[in-house]
Amino acid sequence: MHQNYRRCLACRTCGPKVIFWRIVRLHPTRTVQLDEGMGRSAYLCPTADCLQGAQKKNRLGRSLKTNIPDAIYDALWERLNQSSSLADCPTVKNPQN
Repeated sequence: MHQNYRRCLACRTCGPKVIFWRIVRLHPTRTVQLDEGMGRSAYLCPTADCLQGAQKKNRLGRSLKTNIPDAIYDALWERLNQSSSLADCPTVKNPQN
């Protein structure tokens, strides 16, 4: 694996870490948050299939070794909905084209 490459915990796709969502379990408090912080991290593709698989099979919880609050999954589904609405915008490049 190249430097700054990560692997999606749902589909096992490898790629640059900037294309993934980062979910972090903070070190001293063991709280889970998105994108920022130091601690144990898991990466997830920003797709409905990967998010659904990670939620259904508790892959985030097993990877981070903690319970994942529903608020984290709600925030990720909201991001997915926002990004899909941006993909319909003509100024944003659609990756399917």
